[in-house]
Amino acid sequence: MDANQMNVLSILQEGSYITSDDADKVKKIAEENGTNVEEELIREELVNKSILGQAISEYYGIPYWDIESKAPDSSIVAMLPERVCNDFNVVIVKAKEKELTIAVGNFDRHEALVTELKAIFPTYTIHFVYSFVDDIRNIVEQKGKLLSNHIQEMFEKKQVDIPVLVQQIFKEAIALKTSDIHFEPSEKDVLIRFRVDGVLQDAARFDKSAYHNVINRIKVLAKIRLDDHFSAQDGAIRMTVDNIPVDLRVSIIPTLNDEKIVLRILTNYVQSLTLSSLGLRERDERLLQEASKKPFGMILVTGPTGSGKTTTLYSLLKFMKNKGINITTIEDPVEYKIEGINQIQVNNATNLTFPKGLRAIVRQDPDVILVGEIRDKETVEIALNAALTGHLVLSTFHANDASTAIPRLLDMGAEPFLLASTLNLIISQRLVREIDSSSRYSRTLTQEELKKYIPTPQKYFGTKEVTVYEGKPSQSNNNTGFKGRTAIFETIYMTPEMQDLTLKSPSNLEIRKLATEQGGETFFQDGIDKVIKGVTTIEELLRVAPVDNVITQIYETENKKPAQK
Repeated sequence: MDANQMNVLSILQEGSYITSDDADKVKKIAEENGTNVEEELIREELVNKSILGQAISEYYGIPYWDIESKAPDSSIVAMLPERVCNDFNVVIVKAKEKELTIAVGNFDRHEALVTELKAIFPTYTIHFVYSFVDDIRNIVEQKGKLLSNHIQEMFEKKQVDIPVLVQQIFKEAIALKTSDIHFEPSEKDVLIRFRVDGVLQDAARFDKSAYHNVINRIKVLAKIRLDDHFSAQDGAIRMTVDNIPVDLRVSIIPTLNDEKIVLRILTNYVQSLTLSSLGLRERDERLLQEASKKPFGMILVTGPTGSGKTTTLYSLLKFMKNKGINITTIEDPVEYKIEGINQIQVNNATNLTFPKGLRAIVRQDPDVILVGEIRDKETVEIALNAALTGHLVLSTFHANDASTAIPRLLDMGAEPFLLASTLNLIISQRLVREIDSSSRYSRTLTQEELKKYIPTPQKYFGTKEVTVYEGKPSQSNNNTGFKGRTAIFETIYMTPEMQDLTLKSPSNLEIRKLATEQGGETFFQDGIDKVIKGVTTIEELLRVAPVDNVITQIYETENKKPAQK
């Protein structure tokens, strides 16, 4: 029995709600049945639920909130990341302007909770109320529950209201924190899939006869031509779902079986992100902060599509934003709106391209410029020259890892001396799924078992057995054992030695070797740290970041050196 349940019994005895004999009886029953004392107190009719809640809340000096009778709206629950809800047994039950009311189930880690909430909601006033842990968990689970059966039922009705149906699909996708919705037509039917935590999951399958009406509804919302079925088309939808402002990027392409639709969901969750919540190591976060305080130069974030590069840069912009500087961005598209920052949308129809927009921005007296993506030689040259002439430039770039970015930029035509003079920091990132903290359990791996995953486990874990973690599949995590995603990072800070190396047009292996010698860590090393801490699993790490060959080569070379005589 945990300390929190023992506290409940003590509180009730001190308030003369139950006797010591009652407490012993309930404790024994709870231990035998594997239940909690609150449940048994109510079942044995020693106290009713309302009195129990009032007694506990009075002890802690805060009001009691009956979640069953005053359940919060799903949009309010969604304001707090599920990781925080599950880690601290809390949920937001009321939101009004800049005030939040948060229900707490126990107070074992109250100081850590307050610190976490201040980081997420720095400008909010927070009030605490008491609610039962089970009630809080039920609310959080209901929000994360897969609702695809509702969509399936709607399609199976004889009379389908298409606008309502499409709205419901969007609503349920957002409730699951879906990043992309896929409509995939086959010869006979259409499959809807949601990408949740980076992995596609089937949401519904329906007869193809209703598909054309669905396509037309989405085209109307996205302001796309209804009569064009043979061209690739792009559009955007802006709407509100459960009081949550949502932008959807729409892509439609013709396939052999019909038009395929993919919608990227862009919600305002980024507004609550901070640099400390990204998952950076302390050293890398400090380097990023130092680089952002320089008056000029370039910070580059690399990684594949959908790896969270833009989220990292937006979090950095929020860290940098103040009244004394002018921040301007040019993006394609503008994914999230940030108050106090000038954001420009690329528009090829009006010839507002990255290079032309960037030239115009330089004449707008900016201090900080964000270029959504470096795609060509012209954009590289303008961005580097802007960084060289007194501006701090932030941008994203497609490269496999941090050490590959410099050779790729050189291949695109960037001059070595410009790169060496302007680059401040390169960050590369990938996303891994997080273990569902509410169902996490541990297991021990021997060195032999570790070798099934990693050729040289002693490099990362030492020579002893290692405790790793996994998540039990459950309804609350869609039977995956994972809930949410975090990033793994590698960084290259442009030290004087790295600048000298850049002037020689080095290979990525040479860059990685020097970065390693200077204390830099690879994706895999950062991932191993998160495996040891129970954030993710070894299997999930290997899915996105194979064992780093350069580190393995360095390790093996060092161990093959002949002994000194």
